Amino acid sequence: MAGILIIAHAPFATALRDCISHIYGGLPARIGVIDVSPNCEPTEMVAFAYSEIERLKEENGALVLTDMFGATPANIAGRLATVPNVRVLCGVNLPMLVRAVCYRATPLDTLVDKALTGATKGVHAIGPATPAPVPASCDCSPALPPDAAPGDCLPALPAEADLTQKTDAAGL
Repeated sequence: MAGILIIAHAPFATALRDCISHIYGGLPARIGVIDVSPNCEPTEMVAFAYSEIERLKEENGALVLTDMFGATPANIAGRLATVPNVRVLCGVNLPMLVRAVCYRATPLDTLVDKALTGATKGVHAIGPATPAPVPASCDCSPALPPDAAPGDCLPALPAEADLTQKTDAAGL
């Protein structure tokens, strides 16, 4: 599984990690954060980022997610792009991070594609101009048992999914 390092303006990186912990009922392993404060020393942060990426990197590499292109966190993250088996993406949002966590076991380039898709498909306008929601009709009934209710039209987790709560606050 690829490690994930989030580098963002403080406290955004930690907030994203906390959201993942909330969503998954505990923090999945190999997720690190670096909150870049206004008074940080960039050269020290780059050194720390290198050490974090080495700590988090797995057999299929690591993914670095950062918030805003051209800002200090992205400049720090960009230094990691030269490390073998490390990819860096800017514009991190929660849908991107959720997809990255879900697809960590895939090859690194596939993981990047899935994370980018999550980021863009997770952005929607909501308001009066938004089309009305489609009534809850279930078009997946062939995949459901005959006695399933229409509200059961949710994708099922694979049988081997690990649903145990993670309690290690450091994410290791």
